[in-house]
Amino acid sequence: MRADAKKNYDHVLSVARGVVSEHGADASMRDIARRAGVGLATLLRHFPTREALFDALLRENLDALTQKAVELETSAPPDEALVSWFREGVAFVLSYSGVVALMASAHEDPESALFVSCAAVHEAGARLLLRAQAEGTARPDMQGIDLFALMSALGWIGDQSAFAPRGDYLFDVIASAILTKPSGGEFKKGKKAKKAAK
Repeated sequence: MRADAKKNYDHVLSVARGVVSEHGADASMRDIARRAGVGLATLLRHFPTREALFDALLRENLDALTQKAVELETSAPPDEALVSWFREGVAFVLSYSGVVALMASAHEDPESALFVSCAAVHEAGARLLLRAQAEGTARPDMQGIDLFALMSALGWIGDQSAFAPRGDYLFDVIASAILTKPSGGEFKKGKKAKKAAK
């Protein structure tokens, strides 16, 4: 990519990130092009589909979430690693309204630009779950896909003004349901952080 084309691409992506932060996954491609000061055809040349745009926006976050799972596998007990990663996953899905539905559909569609990144995150989460199950600290009847269903539920809750204030509490309820014998380390850390914030 030529230097001027790369500059244009980065500018459009930066503007898109702002628009998507405001409007979530339903952000208008036409609005993004207008705010970026380019024609819709130029935007579509860079990002021919909505999924391609979101792949560019989310790939860095998804790759970081996958890498975090790898780090936690070797640096934390299985139950704490699982809950810590799950917490970061929930924070990620809360970053853009509607992103969960987009990722869920991409996971079922190998043709989607988001498919590879989403599949890598699913596999990373499933490995952490299996590790905790092998130790006997996570429910044996859960599957990796269930983690993402629960992330989706918490993401939806975070989008609801009536429920958002209870988001931390509901996270703890769900996390404690995932674990069978929590060591308490992850929850204690969370509670200390909450007390410190008060």
